[in-house]
Amino acid sequence: MERRSRRYFTVEEARALVPRLRDILLALQSEKRELDRELNELRRIAPLAFLNGSAQKLQAHEERIATLVRAIREKVRAVHELGVEVKDLDMGLVDFPSLRDGREVYLCWKVDEPTVAFWHELDAGFRGRQPLEE
Repeated sequence: MERRSRRYFTVEEARALVPRLRDILLALQSEKRELDRELNELRRIAPLAFLNGSAQKLQAHEERIATLVRAIREKVRAVHELGVEVKDLDMGLVDFPSLRDGREVYLCWKVDEPTVAFWHELDAGFRGRQPLEE
């Protein structure tokens, strides 16, 4: 399998993707919430589905779950194809690989933030975010 070289984003390149990513991430979050509801309902009805004649209802939930999983995977794949890493769907958190002083870091953005304004070391994660100097 051919491995693509890693793309590194400048702050400007990352910021330019924010409107597109916001749309994708908001849709992802909505689908994730719906998936969570469907899974909870499935867990609730599954134990008794065949005893009380709810097998069709169970199948409908399973089909909806499969559809949502496919939709979520497609959107996550679209984000990854841009070179951006989805870190947390619930938070709407993504990282952009970048270079800072010659070393690899991540530019970090959350869907509820107006723009890319933070970075962190590769192993630091969200809690290690530091503001970008302008």
